[in-house]
Order: sequence, then structure tokens, then C-alpha cells
Amino acid sequence: MQTEGPSGTALHTAAARAAHLIVDGEPVVFHDPFAYALLGECAEDYVRLHREMADHPVLAGLRAAVVSRSRYTEDRLARAVRRGVRQYVILGAGLDTYACRSSGPVEVVEVDHPGTQSWKREALARAGLPAPPRLTYVPADMESGQCPVDRLVAHGFDLARPAFVSWLGVTAYLTGEAVARTLTGLGRLAPGSEIVVDHVLPEALRGPRARAYAETLMPLVAGGGEPWLTFLSPREAADLLEEHGFEVIEQVPERDAAGPALRERTDALASSEISVITHARRRAGRRAG
Repeated sequence: MQTEGPSGTALHTAAARAAHLIVDGEPVVFHDPFAYALLGECAEDYVRLHREMADHPVLAGLRAAVVSRSRYTEDRLARAVRRGVRQYVILGAGLDTYACRSSGPVEVVEVDHPGTQSWKREALARAGLPAPPRLTYVPADMESGQCPVDRLVAHGFDLARPAFVSWLGVTAYLTGEAVARTLTGLGRLAPGSEIVVDHVLPEALRGPRARAYAETLMPLVAGGGEPWLTFLSPREAADLLEEHGFEVIEQVPERDAAGPALRERTDALASSEISVITHARRRAGRRAG
């Protein structure tokens, strides 16, 4: 992660959400009306790639991954809110806009590198978007050894109340040690807390589309200083979560995460099939850590 401003992946992720509304047809998988504005003066530079090469398999695959995992996560979050959950933690939030789009009772906590958060605050102001009233920024660097849950508690987070946690587009960029350390902290959450996390499949489990996507994208992100480091099979992800006090609710291939809205499309938007989303719930009993 860069020390000043968001990472390249955070910018490209926001651009993918913005471009989905511009270059992809109906049905819309995920609606983020603020992503383009948040990118500010660099928005068109990032979105132009999608305008000019909308059907490129890497760009279409990136859009599909971003919007399908966001759709899946926020659908599950909505269910949790209906059950009474009022704390939503976004690990590696980047330029996520849920707090801008939501008018509900949820307290949103964004955990990310302080440089990203500072840039985002300024970007919201430049775009004329009001500061979300129920948003708390928690600066943390998961790779450096900081425990995000310790940082959450220091900023007023209530470990006694269940929370919903999203951890999207992050684990591949962390070492296995950092992933396990973060899960150890999350094991302190109240029973009934939920997590949605996506993870990139190991090479041996990738089909032809996923292999082609990885062969193109991995050198690009590595060249930008953000190499993929951790790959997890569904079984490995489930075992890791269970080891840290979670029970798996479901595991969904990326291509199925948004249901027919993605799977049955006839345009260029298509899953790269390189990742799986795991949804898990914190078990009752003694907290980890």
C-alpha cells in the first residue's frame, strides 16, 4: 500500500464500479452512483480504459469481480441489519461508498491505511459529497502487524455487540501470516457476528478463464508494487475461518455471487472465475485471543 493516497488497486476497483454503470447493459449488478465523483479529476483516465475496451477479458473480469462481490456482500449485510446488526466493518475499505449510499441505522467503520483515508476524506469534499454522519475511519496497516480489532476498540467499537464484516479484494495482497493474524483478532467479535471474505484460488484450481486472467493481471499488479501473495482453496479458507471461531454459512464461486444478474448475461461482463466468496458466522463460545 502506498503511504500517500490510495493504492492502484483501490483506484481501479472504484473505476470498475463507476464503469459498470457506463459500459455494461442491463441488468445492473451493483449500483454505485458515487464512485465516479469520488475519483475526481482522475476519473475519466481510469474509466476510459473500460469505455474503449469494455469487452477486454481482464477489464470485463475486473468489473464482474468487483460488482458481484459487492452485490453479494451488501445483500447479506441487509439481511443482518434486518436481524438487528448495527455495526458494519469494512476491512481494506479503499474507496468504498456504502456509508455515502446508506441512510439506515448502521454504524459504518472503515479500516484502511491512513494515507488512503486522508485522500478519501479530501476526495469526498472535492466532490461535494457530505461526510457520512455514521462513518468512523480507523487507520490500520494489516501487513505491518497492527491488529485491526485492537484499532477498532481504540476507536469506540463495541465488541459486545454483533457486527458484520466485509473483507473484499484484500487477502490476495496479504501474506498468509497477516491473514491469520487478522482472523485471530476477528475471533474476538461477539457471537453471531458475520464475515464475507473473497479469496483467489490456487493455480491448480483455476479453469482456463481464470488462468488467462491471472496470467495477464498478476504481472501488472506486481509491477505496481502489489503482488498477489496468498491463494486459498475453498477448503483452506473454511479451515482457516473455523480455526478462528467461525462456522461457514456458504461458499460461492465468483460467477454465482450475483445470481442470474451476472451468470446469465449475454454482454461482455463475465466472471474471471478466479475467486470464491466465503460467508461465515462467529460461533458462540469462548472468544479467541
